[in-house]
Amino acid sequence: MKAPARPIRRATLHHSAVEELRAMILDGELPPGVRVPEVQLCEQLGISRTPLREALRVLSSEGLVELRPHRGAIVAPVDPGEIGAIFEVMDALERLAGTLACRNGSDAEFAKLDRMHDQLVTQHEAGERAAYFLTNRQIHSQIVAMARNPALEATYAGFAAKILRARSLANYDTGRWQESVDEHEGFMAAFRRRDAEEAGALLADHSRRTAVAVIQALRQPPAQGMVQEGGAVTDAEPLNAG
Repeated sequence: MKAPARPIRRATLHHSAVEELRAMILDGELPPGVRVPEVQLCEQLGISRTPLREALRVLSSEGLVELRPHRGAIVAPVDPGEIGAIFEVMDALERLAGTLACRNGSDAEFAKLDRMHDQLVTQHEAGERAAYFLTNRQIHSQIVAMARNPALEATYAGFAAKILRARSLANYDTGRWQESVDEHEGFMAAFRRRDAEEAGALLADHSRRTAVAVIQALRQPPAQGMVQEGGAVTDAEPLNAG
């Protein structure tokens, strides 16, 4: 477990508990198959069992935890087959997002996207993996927001948590990290030309390549020290690129 978090303020109790627990799962701090330590989390977050269990019900609806009778909450396992199916849908969503972003994004938004990409490249060059992963997520979210399509945004968000967790659990090699940066360079060049078809196609291709890397990593035998239910967190540091 990470260093104790500050107790959650009562005014935002439910929302904050959901956000904190979601982050723990997505970051791999609570790995797949592990029983959620309710007593420990209540102490760490400064909350009672009631808001914690309300938060777990929300995360259950997102597919991140499983509520099992007489066993409490279990962090949901990651099924490579399910992740592969989700990525197939995400490919189409990324293509649509890129196409619509070119048509609907403002000059100010494209300038912001350029700045975010520059930051991404700098973080890659510095080997700042966690920072890179965060910026990468923000770039893809920015592109979806620029599409100006609420239905697309809602559908994308519905799959984002599972995809994000799969990426966070996958250990990529440095070669894939470089490939990912190169792919970002490609679709950013298309965005600068406002080439809607090319941007959409390159984003879809980037998503497919990311899927291959993630699923391959998830199907590899667990490294020594990998956790099972009730176990301890692995020491492996994930390299997240996508």
